[in-house]
Amino acid sequence: MHIAVIGTGYVGLVTGACFAELGYSVACVDKDETKVEQLRAGISPIYEAGLDEVLNRNRTRGNLRFTADVAEAVAPADVVFIAVGTPASEYDGLPDMSQLNAAIGPVARAAKEGALIVVKSTVPVGTTRGVAAQLASFRPNARLEAASNPEFLRQGNAVEDFLNPDRVVIGVSSNAACELLTRLYAPICNGHGAPLFVTTCESAEMIKYAANSLLATKVAFINEVADICERVGANVRDVAKGVGMDHRIGPQFLQPGPGFGGSCFPKDTLALLGLARTAGVPAPIVQAVIESNQVRRVRMGEKIAAACGGELRGKTLAILGITFKPGTDDLRESISLSLLPDLLGQGAHLRVYDPQGMKEGRRRLSGDIAWAADAYDAAAGADALVILTEWNEFRTLNLSRLRHSMAMPVIVDLRNLYKRRAMQQAGFAYYSIGRAAVTPETGEVKDLNPVAVEEASAA
Repeated sequence: MHIAVIGTGYVGLVTGACFAELGYSVACVDKDETKVEQLRAGISPIYEAGLDEVLNRNRTRGNLRFTADVAEAVAPADVVFIAVGTPASEYDGLPDMSQLNAAIGPVARAAKEGALIVVKSTVPVGTTRGVAAQLASFRPNARLEAASNPEFLRQGNAVEDFLNPDRVVIGVSSNAACELLTRLYAPICNGHGAPLFVTTCESAEMIKYAANSLLATKVAFINEVADICERVGANVRDVAKGVGMDHRIGPQFLQPGPGFGGSCFPKDTLALLGLARTAGVPAPIVQAVIESNQVRRVRMGEKIAAACGGELRGKTLAILGITFKPGTDDLRESISLSLLPDLLGQGAHLRVYDPQGMKEGRRRLSGDIAWAADAYDAAAGADALVILTEWNEFRTLNLSRLRHSMAMPVIVDLRNLYKRRAMQQAGFAYYSIGRAAVTPETGEVKDLNPVAVEEASAA
C-alpha cells in the first residue's frame, strides 16, 4: 500500500516514519524545500525520542522518501494523510485552517481515482465533510473520499504512542473507507492489540477536542488543589497519589506544575470553547479551565519573586528547562515564553539552560539572557534556581555542587522533582508546588516514602 503524508511537522513526520516502519511505501511532502533536503540527508528538523533511528532506517530501506512536489507524492498513493498545522488564530483563538485549505486543491488534482484522503490534523467538527465536498468539486468523477483519523501522540513519546497506541479512532462515511483504514492499521491493531474505534467523521473530530480538554481540566484542577494544599499544610503529592488510586480517576495528569502548554491543550480548549459559542451552547467548565491556566502562569512569576524576597530587580535567576515538556524541543505555548519576559520585566538577569530547546529559545526569547552550557553553568552565581521543565537530568543534580556555586541557596521547583528533606539537608531554601516551603532553619521535614507507605499498607 502506498501512502502520502502532507506536512512534516511533529504529527506528519512521525506518522510518515512510523507507517514506513510498518513496511508501507511512504512519501512525505513539505513545501519548505530546505527542510526536504535536510530530511533527505537524514537530518530531522525536530527532536523526538527514537524518531531519528526510525527515519534513517526506513530511508535506507527505501520505503520512506521526501519531496516538495505534492503531485509526485500523491499520484501513486492509496491513502493521503493531511497533517498540516491548524494553529489557534491570534484574532479569535479558533483554528487557522489556511494550511489545510491550501492543501486540498493540489491533493485532489493529483490523487488517483478512488484514493482516500484522511484528515490527520486537529480540525473543527464538520471539517472532514467539508473536505469531501471540496474534493468532489475539484474532481467530480474521481470517487475521492475523505475520512477523519485524529492523532493522540504525546510529544516526547510520539513514536511509541503511534506504534503502541491506546486506541485508533477513525471517522468514516462508507464501508470502503472503513475497510481500507482497517487494513492500513492492521499491523498495529492486530499485532499490538490496540482497539480500532470506528465512528462518524464528526464524532472522531469531537473525540480529539473532548479528550484534550478533559486532560487539560485534570491539570488545571490539580494545580488549584496544590494552591490550597500550600495554605492548609497538606502535601499535594500525597493528595494526588491518594486521588489517583481511585480507578475511576487514575493518576495520569494529576501532577501539579506551572500550567499546561504545548501544541494541543491550549489550542484545543480554545477551539472547543469557540465551537460551543458557535453552536450557542454554554461551556463554563472549558472557559474556567482556560482562565485557570492563564492565571496560573501569572502566579508562577509571583511565586518566584516571593521566594527571592519579593524583589527581582538586579537578581540573577538560573532557569532550567524552557520546552513545554521533556523529550521535545517544542516551545509552543510553553510557560517559558510568558514567564521569562515577565521575570526580565521585573529586572531579573537570566541564565538559561535546556537540553534540547536552546536553538528555538534563542530564536523566540530575547533580552538579558545568558545561554548556559549546562545546569551548573546556569546556576553559577545565581540568586535563585528555577526548574521549569522536568528533564530527567534535572532530577539528579549534585546539590552540594549547586549550593557552593550559587550566590544564594534558593530553589523554586515548579515540577516537584525533589524531596523537601533532601533540599533542607543540602542547605537550600526550597519552594515547590502544593507543599510547604522549607529552609535550613525549618524544623525537621519528613517527606513520606510512597514505596514504604504502600508496603506498610500491604503488610
